[in-house]
Amino acid sequence: MAMLSLKAFLAKWLLKFLYGTSRWNIKGRSQINKILTDGKSVIIASWHSHFLPTFMDLAGNQYYGLAGLHNDAELISKIGNKMGWKLLRGSSSDRGKKVYKEIVNVLARPGNVVALTPDGPRGPAKVPKPGTIRAAQKTRAVIIPAMGQSTRRWSFTNWDTFFVGKPFSRIEMIYGDPLVFLESDDFNVCENKLKQALDKLENEVEKRGHQ
Repeated sequence: MAMLSLKAFLAKWLLKFLYGTSRWNIKGRSQINKILTDGKSVIIASWHSHFLPTFMDLAGNQYYGLAGLHNDAELISKIGNKMGWKLLRGSSSDRGKKVYKEIVNVLARPGNVVALTPDGPRGPAKVPKPGTIRAAQKTRAVIIPAMGQSTRRWSFTNWDTFFVGKPFSRIEMIYGDPLVFLESDDFNVCENKLKQALDKLENEVEKRGHQ
């Protein structure tokens, strides 16, 4: 346990160095507080591959995130807690129904924010799973698609290519137009809208990164 806490401590400061030494260009974040002020809850949705800039940009706000129960999840959870996130534990493949209920309960209380990767934690990449959309439909939480990318980064590939920004880079971070899904809305239509919104933002941050 002591070793795990040490790893989390070191990881926290490594991330702060990598992302704190970079110059951020952020677009659209102010709409989060506006939606919260209107008495609604928010789901921040980002593809798994591009989630780290979102995680870093929103750290310290005591927003909710999700960590699975796989081998690395305990470390991820501890890092998140140290960086000002509240972590719910579970995934679509492990403790799925229980953690989905916890997400719904959080979103049902106005003024909460939950950050999710619709295609995580095991993929397939860039294909939304039902949980994010169903939670939004059930609670009427507003989904804000988000995407960030560093102009200089490392990439790590397993089922997905996960990006980690290098220090002294430029980070393009965009929060897209809000999406509202009602329970009466067709799921496939909602799925397509979410995927199109995230794919569009991914293309935009990549394009901005080359300017």
